[in-house]
Amino acid sequence: MNHAKTFLVLFLCLMLFTACGASHEPGVAPEDMADDFSIVTSFYPIYVLTINVAGDIPGVRVTNMTEPQSGCLHDYELSPADMKTLENADLFVINGAGMETFIDEIKAVYPDLVIVEAARDIPLIIDESTGEENPHVWVSISNAIKQVENIKEALAGADPSHEEDYRRNADEYKGKLTAQKERMHEALKDIGSRDIVTFHEAFPYFAQEFGLNIVSVIEREPGTEPTGAELGETIEIINSLGVKAIFAEPQYSARAAETIAAETGAKVYLLDPLVTGPKDADPNSYVDIMERNLQTLIEALK
Repeated sequence: MNHAKTFLVLFLCLMLFTACGASHEPGVAPEDMADDFSIVTSFYPIYVLTINVAGDIPGVRVTNMTEPQSGCLHDYELSPADMKTLENADLFVINGAGMETFIDEIKAVYPDLVIVEAARDIPLIIDESTGEENPHVWVSISNAIKQVENIKEALAGADPSHEEDYRRNADEYKGKLTAQKERMHEALKDIGSRDIVTFHEAFPYFAQEFGLNIVSVIEREPGTEPTGAELGETIEIINSLGVKAIFAEPQYSARAAETIAAETGAKVYLLDPLVTGPKDADPNSYVDIMERNLQTLIEALK
């Protein structure tokens, strides 16, 4: 471990004892939570999947470590509050696949913390331009179902007193996800155009799921404006292929997408990769957002 990381770990350890305000459910006193089975999730989509497995099981508590508007965790920096949230966790559920780049820092502070990778055993897409593995596996409903299965097995193994509850909840939720997946496949099987332009690298698994062809990506890294040359290349691709739809994301500015649209005549639509949401997430939010994405695709690609 280099000096910078050593300092970070020591700093975080110190802040565990000085940071104020432990993260817990509103209206529940810390002493009343002492005997809870505490599950912490890394960010919003994993939180939504996990609360569907944990459900309303008495004595089981699910807390999301990051703010629900954090988005993808590509360059996320841990805060003392994050580390405090993990202090009494029995289980930490992460996406894995390289999404949580800070995981080594957490392991250094909490070497005994049980960490569950929801993306375990899911085949990963390799980015042709960078050679890196794409971690956005949950945007495919089929992969989300596999993640629910991994979460279920981990919770049932770590908390056997509630094993039947976890398995029942997970099976019920997988049924909802499967129904939505089948509905989307049926609705999209006869769409006229399958060439799309997306905002960043969140949608390859989604495209793979539904047979869409991503011909260009506006921003390889969210928040990094494309260069003039990159904009020109995307405009040329859109014009040559006759692409009619550019998909921006509600979490980011659509300015670059709108610039491209103005030069090509393509229309900008919003496609949601399910990385942000309200603090008190609705357990149905994944299915609801996928349904909105379906309606957007039908409008854009009809």
